Amino acid sequence: MNYKPEGCILRTAENQKYISSAEGLAEAMEKGVILEARVSVCDSSHNLIVDLPCGTGIIPRIEGATGIEEGSVRDIALISRVNKPVCFKVENIVSDGNGKVTATLSRRKAQQECMENYISGLEAGDVIETKVTHLEKFGCFTDIACGIPSLIPIDSISVSRISHPSDRFHNGQMIKAVVKSNENGRICLTHKELLGTWEENAGQFEAGMTVSGIVRSIENYGIFVELTPNLAGLAELRDNISVGQNVSVYIKAVIPEKMKVKLIIVDVCEDCGNASEIKYFTDAVHIDRWTYSTPQSPKETETVFS
Repeated sequence: MNYKPEGCILRTAENQKYISSAEGLAEAMEKGVILEARVSVCDSSHNLIVDLPCGTGIIPRIEGATGIEEGSVRDIALISRVNKPVCFKVENIVSDGNGKVTATLSRRKAQQECMENYISGLEAGDVIETKVTHLEKFGCFTDIACGIPSLIPIDSISVSRISHPSDRFHNGQMIKAVVKSNENGRICLTHKELLGTWEENAGQFEAGMTVSGIVRSIENYGIFVELTPNLAGLAELRDNISVGQNVSVYIKAVIPEKMKVKLIIVDVCEDCGNASEIKYFTDAVHIDRWTYSTPQSPKETETVFS
């Protein structure tokens, strides 16, 4: 099975076929198929009530996620699923004779299967698809598959520094990431290695161009303006500029040996919002090493996956 973040199979024809009737649920139970539906309620005992086209699904509290029974996962992991899709395996089906079905479901067993058949086999350097679930000041939480969480620390999101992960991502966004480590099924991710080297990014620009950018920091010696997520240039100081502003900048020089781009701020622009799509510079499914710095630069910046 191809394990995916929660929500990815909800509207597929196969999933809808299984969850739309008692017969479909019974077939899925027999085959051990992982399904998805949306949670409508988390009751006072923290059982999850799932809307099914043919009736109601109940995920008992201890079946709501791996770690709930042991206490390593808090109940907020269940409460936060309301009005969101969850994956599950069908455990039992009861019909009231009028065609209305009540099914007992287990999200925990779906996650256990995913851990055994997918997560446990991930290695450092593997490139995976993942889904942004929520953003904190220190990083971006994602769903690797079946609601199993991982974290991209803020300093691993991009080379260009950001004040908050919301500067780069939004909830529900599908992104790529690289496995940095896998310790007993606990996955740590990184993202910046997919956004191109200094040369790849700087190759999109040349001296004399005027382009758009975002002000990321203001220092006493200049203003750092992001041209791409993995490339920022230094502009001369100017009054009435603040972090987060969209600006147009004139490129004075591109200097590979120093990995520097010199800029002049031309004007402050209207906020265009963050781009909905991220440009990735590789389609590889695994990378062993990523070198950001240029061959001419005395400073070497790289990530080695081992």
